[in-house]
Amino acid sequence: MRNFDLISILGLLLALIAIVGGQLLEGGNVSSLLQLTAFVIVIGGTLGAVMLQSTLPVFLRGMRMVKWTFVPPALDGERLIQQISAWSNTARRGGLLALEPAIDDLDDVFAKRGLQMLIDGAEPEALREALQVEVDAYEEQQRQSAKIWEAAGGYSPTIGILGAVLGLIHVMENLSDPSKLGSGIAVAFVATVYGVGSANLIFLPIANKLKNLIAREIVLREMLIEGLISVANGENPRLIERKLQGYLG
Repeated sequence: MRNFDLISILGLLLALIAIVGGQLLEGGNVSSLLQLTAFVIVIGGTLGAVMLQSTLPVFLRGMRMVKWTFVPPALDGERLIQQISAWSNTARRGGLLALEPAIDDLDDVFAKRGLQMLIDGAEPEALREALQVEVDAYEEQQRQSAKIWEAAGGYSPTIGILGAVLGLIHVMENLSDPSKLGSGIAVAFVATVYGVGSANLIFLPIANKLKNLIAREIVLREMLIEGLISVANGENPRLIERKLQGYLG
């Protein structure tokens, strides 16, 4: 079972509490920050802009990836090193074919494919080339998906300004009716708050978090490739372990 990323949860809560708390300290009301019209303009407009620039598969992958912010994928480098070291010991004792039962213990498709190629006797350089191509394609795919959140962070402040302009237009249209001026001005300012706030408190932090997780995932995949090549070359398990530790910094 995956663990929640506590720092992401605390960070989001702290940001929201700071903004709402600041509003209260200034003597304002929380209800004044709740404007459905401004929310529809900013979030709906941002979502539409992101959808327009994306393909459907990229957009859907990006939306699914948001859960990584709070429940990140299991990225245990130390466990992977121990696993590769065990494969090396097994191969030295019984040959590469002795690794076949280990495939059933793997959940990761990439690791399964790499280990199967190793067992099938692929040449080390051919093994590296095939797996590296897959890693590069996977990295590009994941980064494109994460970029939809970066794009949302770029669009939302501008759409917030658009919402502000629409609110001011409403004000100008109702100058003769003072009772309607307040709602228009409220939409104008709150739309700007929503646009800038969602970009800097939600969209851009999510994008950066996802890019960081993708980078860590790619490092582990490259470490796996190096480990498989080392096993194929018959290197000493302890030497392999020391070499792979360098990937973890």
